[in-house]
Amino acid sequence: MTEEVIYFTSDGLRLAGALERAAGSRGVIIAHPHPLYGGDMDNPVVVAIQQAYLHQGISTLRFNFRGVGASAGCFDNGVGERADVRAALAWTAGLGMTDIDLAGYSFGAWVNAGIAAGCRRMVMVSPPVALMDFGPPVAIARLSLIVTGGRDEIAPPAMIAGYRSAWNPEAAFEVIPGADHFYTGFLKTLEDRIAAHI
Repeated sequence: MTEEVIYFTSDGLRLAGALERAAGSRGVIIAHPHPLYGGDMDNPVVVAIQQAYLHQGISTLRFNFRGVGASAGCFDNGVGERADVRAALAWTAGLGMTDIDLAGYSFGAWVNAGIAAGCRRMVMVSPPVALMDFGPPVAIARLSLIVTGGRDEIAPPAMIAGYRSAWNPEAAFEVIPGADHFYTGFLKTLEDRIAAHI
């Protein structure tokens, strides 16, 4: 498999991404961390999520939100970014992928949490519940897995456990002991934990 640079449109903006196609109809769209803190689709955690899916023979699309890298536009406080994810879902569906997961890391998990439809499963990596306002917890029926680090102060396990009970108490919840928000030294562990659930 070879990853290729692709472009798709969201709200009239040209967004850049990287697609790696596998056989079959399964795919994942991976949303990256906060653009204002240097987040982009080449973030090491995003790549670890991608590898977890690729090793299971699943197509992957990682892309830059508006205003990041070669993507046009500017940061839009999550509103435009949710439109970007919806546009990515529509674009991948146009390729014939009918079984699509949404995976997001940090800000990307927060963005995905506000999208009610379009995916089969949702994976959250370090949802930043201590940093960003998720609003009143509401059911996320498609949420299947949450992963965070035992030392993650932005996505602390105890806070996430409270949200999980409302989001989807049946979602798997993995805590990686010793890992911080950036999974320094734990990227392979993260990859393996995700791969075991997809």
